[in-house]
Amino acid sequence: MNTFLYFITVLIWGTTWLAIAFQVGETPVPVSVGWRFALASIALFAILAFQRKLVPLSKENHKMAALLALCLFSNNFLCFYAATHYFPSGLIAVVFSLAPILNALNLWWLEKRTPNRTFMQGAVMGFVGVVLMFASQFFSAAMDMNILLGLGISLVGTYFFSMGNLVSAKAQQKAMPLLPTTAWAMGYGALYLFAISLIMGHSLTFSTDTLYVSALVYLAIIGSVVGFNTYLALVGRIGAPKAAYCTVLFPLVALSLSTVFEGYEWTWTSLIGVVLVVSGNLRVFGLPEPIKRWYLARQ
Repeated sequence: MNTFLYFITVLIWGTTWLAIAFQVGETPVPVSVGWRFALASIALFAILAFQRKLVPLSKENHKMAALLALCLFSNNFLCFYAATHYFPSGLIAVVFSLAPILNALNLWWLEKRTPNRTFMQGAVMGFVGVVLMFASQFFSAAMDMNILLGLGISLVGTYFFSMGNLVSAKAQQKAMPLLPTTAWAMGYGALYLFAISLIMGHSLTFSTDTLYVSALVYLAIIGSVVGFNTYLALVGRIGAPKAAYCTVLFPLVALSLSTVFEGYEWTWTSLIGVVLVVSGNLRVFGLPEPIKRWYLARQ
């Protein structure tokens, strides 16, 4: 079951980065993200009601749902959507793949789990890999602060996601119901984003362009309802650090799509950068269990 959840999550989230790029433009970012999670929340509540699994939550549950909303269903995506203004979506997925390293840093900071030498080696490899992925922009004559701004925004979004991992793991350790908590968290995230939109003076209407609407539905139903719940189920089953293995493979899917649809151009430095990012994560955490079992089965 863990293997199935793992690869479904990789496939879904590896494709959502391109769909995010299709949403950026006419509709303000907070409005786009808000409608994504509003639709996702409504769909998930409807599924739970149909299955008669819509249970009431305790005050503690709602607090956890609110924290998840801030980390996983609002602020992180405000950053990711905004970053697509500065570089291809596949590069954002590369930055996002540093989530396992940020998870370990958070455990060091919050739970005093001191990282070992292996972790430090992997963290350095991952950081150098990200720098190499952006090397062509760094050394370009057209380089400006926008690239650094986009990179910084992506890192902030990834950190929010990492904190959400820890919140979800804590919630599931307390036997909180996964799907109802997620449905409320998405709803809270949507309300938070709509409030931000109104404060900024944005209308809550969104583009009716076919590509935009298709991306919105895909992100709300497949990317959010299915993708997040398979991922959070993995967090509950195998823990946040191991579940974050999924992010190691996201860039390979996302960059492949970015090459075809966004014209991302590969260079030797970007290729070496991807290898270092993936290798750095694997250095920290080792090979994922599904890949280990697949390899041993072939021996």
